[in-house]
Amino acid sequence: MDRPELSLVVPVMNEAPIISELVQRSIAALRGISEQVEMILVDDGSSDDTLDRIKAECAKDQRVRFISLSRNFGHQMAITAGLDHAQGNCVVIMDGDLQDPPELIPELYAKYKAGAQVVYAKRRSRQEEPFWKRWTANAFYRTLRAITQIDIPLDTGDFRLISRKVLLSLANMQERDRFLRGQIAWLGFKQDHVLFDRQGRRVGSPKYTIRRSFGLALAGIFSFSNLPLRLASLFGFVVSFIAFAIILYALWSMLVRGQVVTGWTSLIISTMFIGGIQLLCLGVIGEYINRISQEVKRRPMYVVDEVSEEEGPRV
Repeated sequence: MDRPELSLVVPVMNEAPIISELVQRSIAALRGISEQVEMILVDDGSSDDTLDRIKAECAKDQRVRFISLSRNFGHQMAITAGLDHAQGNCVVIMDGDLQDPPELIPELYAKYKAGAQVVYAKRRSRQEEPFWKRWTANAFYRTLRAITQIDIPLDTGDFRLISRKVLLSLANMQERDRFLRGQIAWLGFKQDHVLFDRQGRRVGSPKYTIRRSFGLALAGIFSFSNLPLRLASLFGFVVSFIAFAIILYALWSMLVRGQVVTGWTSLIISTMFIGGIQLLCLGVIGEYINRISQEVKRRPMYVVDEVSEEEGPRV
């Protein structure tokens, strides 16, 4: 069997109302590239009839395949599952809420044919998104870029095209705490971008809640920067210096001035300040230890419940 020219990987969860439109628009966009394409829909533990609608679309078009995970493993793991099963010469990653327009795929592919190994979709604007979400996203990516040595493109998500060479290199990165846009940037290779205006969600509710967004942000920071550990060390040094200065002042006041430093308020404030710094440092260390623990366990990143057909060669 010939290898598809392009694989489209789309993670979905509880997106039943738009599955039909998603598939139709995606296949229409891919048709202008090649007839040898595949679309892989990864059902990340949906609780509605998303999987049934996906199966109905697969029955209509053999280019459409699906992977159903045994439970909700998260957006990054669902993408990973799709990438592991993708067989194309290049792979496009796209969210399934249609905020990432499938019609942009031919432009990504054109940049790839021009020589780029990674082509990411850069947001010119983010329509109908609340101010706090735009502000926090901008602040996070600029902070991450400042504290790491990885050149992670600004104003981009996971919507991008990667060549098979990049895909094979990414498959060797088996960490459980996934931050794919950072991992792809870490790999390097020649990159290019396409600008687009991200549309607002028309149906359903966003799957990236504040909690999930915070978790993704922590994954990016702790996976690609040791700055939190260095800050913990710096805080410890500063607090120790302040405490030592207070001790010297207390001794000087008692021996030279003949006065004993008193004050319940200052004692409590100092104790709470030092205790807060210690807890903060322990929390930072705990985050790194937790990630080490997840790696040591070597549990699978995801579990597949059902696939649309016999599994082909993995990456």
